[in-house]
Amino acid sequence: MFARLLLSLLILLLTAIPSMAADLDTMIGQMLLAGFRGYTVDAKSPIIRDIRDYHLGGVILFDYDVELGKPERNIKSPEQVSKLTEDLDAAASLPLFISVDQEGGRVQRLKPAYGFPSTPSAQELGAGEDERVLLAGRSVGRTLQDAGFNVDFAPVADVNVDPDSPAIGKIGRSFSADPNRVALCDRLFLHGLAENYVIGCLKHFPGHGSAGADSHLGMVDVTQTWSEAELIPYRKLIGNGTAKMIMTAHIFNAKLDPKYPATLSHKVITGILRDQLGYNGVVVTDDMNMRAITDHYGQEEAIRLAIEAGADILLFGNNLRFDPDIVPKAHGIIKQLVKDGKVSEARIAQSYARIMRLKDGMD
Repeated sequence: MFARLLLSLLILLLTAIPSMAADLDTMIGQMLLAGFRGYTVDAKSPIIRDIRDYHLGGVILFDYDVELGKPERNIKSPEQVSKLTEDLDAAASLPLFISVDQEGGRVQRLKPAYGFPSTPSAQELGAGEDERVLLAGRSVGRTLQDAGFNVDFAPVADVNVDPDSPAIGKIGRSFSADPNRVALCDRLFLHGLAENYVIGCLKHFPGHGSAGADSHLGMVDVTQTWSEAELIPYRKLIGNGTAKMIMTAHIFNAKLDPKYPATLSHKVITGILRDQLGYNGVVVTDDMNMRAITDHYGQEEAIRLAIEAGADILLFGNNLRFDPDIVPKAHGIIKQLVKDGKVSEARIAQSYARIMRLKDGMD
């Protein structure tokens, strides 16, 4: 009994150490991950300002600028990307998450057209032999490590419930209609990434595979189509310690929360993911600029709800619509929420501790 008590106290102490060494500004900055424009950066670049002055915790690179409608964003060639990620990392006083969506198939920002190797889609990999999934994870991991990335927003843990789902099944992003097969493929792909010191991120919790619409374009209701079987990949990968980072979905499910979509739902993130499934790793939101959020919630309200729900990192892709000052604005909103007593500093410190535990493991 006494030994268990000492162990519990030690765990609490180790969890608290990162937050004890950081001020509020730093902790808030680490909770933000943002996109930006440019193939290169210098001291005058807004994203360098954000890393330096606002302690930005992470960045995400894209090859296509959605708002401008053309493939001119951050990715041109392996040499250019390596120099860009090196310069971004050099500006950070704390470890920086440098992330990209590199799933394979239709969703790979590092494309053969820019000089990078191609990866088959999850659907193609899931239909083949296990070894092929592992090799794909290793290949993606090597590519990302060589280019200076340490986070891949992949693999998809969505179950292919609806093959015509526009954001998942229709474009081959799910490994399988069998949740157990999805769990196995996710584990193999994550292992391949981890061998190359790249953190994988399961998405989109609690399951986007039954959605009949795309949450980039508006709110998606899966109340009648979602089932608990879609939690199986998460339950298995949390249970065996494989899941290190999980991304939420902007889907609405009245059976799980009659008021809020998953990203903004305390019932879903804290109640199901953390309490029921026992997950204590990092939770990152899907892009807070997606219309499923922006069409229904103001920026301050969405940020407050996501933090209250249990999200640790708020992702602003800054691509669907671009704002060079999105980081200082979001940082200021969170700081004011703390000052006004709407979000506690202890809640900020909790997310900071989770983030720093994961970053400490990148060394």
